[in-house]
Amino acid sequence: MPKRKFQAPTERQLAVRRDNIPDALLTRCPVCHENCYTQDLGEFKVCPHCDYGFRLPAWQRVQQLTASFEERDADLSAPVSFDDPAYLEKLQRGKAASHLNESVLTGIGTLATYQFGLGVMETKFMMGSLGAATGEKITRLFETCTTQKLPVVMVTASGGARMQEGARALMQMAKVSTAVANHRKSGLLYITILTDPTTGGVTASFAMQGDIMLSEPRALIGFAGRRVIEQTIQQTPPADFQRAETLLANGWLDQIVPRPALRKTLQRLLTITQGGHQDV
Repeated sequence: MPKRKFQAPTERQLAVRRDNIPDALLTRCPVCHENCYTQDLGEFKVCPHCDYGFRLPAWQRVQQLTASFEERDADLSAPVSFDDPAYLEKLQRGKAASHLNESVLTGIGTLATYQFGLGVMETKFMMGSLGAATGEKITRLFETCTTQKLPVVMVTASGGARMQEGARALMQMAKVSTAVANHRKSGLLYITILTDPTTGGVTASFAMQGDIMLSEPRALIGFAGRRVIEQTIQQTPPADFQRAETLLANGWLDQIVPRPALRKTLQRLLTITQGGHQDV
């Protein structure tokens, strides 16, 4: 058979082909830098190459971790006394992107026969930053659970204290920590699930105060950023020194749990600590 002569496509043909490629066909993992088909990430949005969990909306995490959920303090938002137009605009963008009034979703969840307080930080709302209203919502969650004798589960994801609120934001670290301490004094359980990223003042306070501390694989966990640390100590830290695996190896975490197994792990922990039988 005669060989067919290869003919390169025209610019018009290439343009038509590009237009037929679906949007967001591929997703690049920020940790292992491998590309994968977006549809292969599945329900849990996990990288098939390294198990890194992509960031999830707060409501989606609630659906993955609970059988039912009753939201609390939904209307609580940043004080209107802030008069910085740029900040107010960011707040509005955060509300529109997350469908929340603040950077944390709180309420009472159920799983199997157990009730527990649940707080989930929302990265779409100013990167889950800790502001006055965020701290107030988390504090109220702990106070409610202390009164009702319920354990608390916090899913953390944050860039740290919200700089636009200055000292007000920083004071939330002490405020929430006090509520955590009172909850612990009542003999109640506090479980933290650290996700990517958990940094700044959140790491320096309630994220690291859990009785049981879990994390998702490859999550970034730290206080200051890499560049700040390098400039401070005049050294280059190891590549993965702020990843969950390094923290686990150095005793800062109890367990790294793949996202698809989080619900079952949480149910097992609640069963053991609440006096049930370990049959899950």
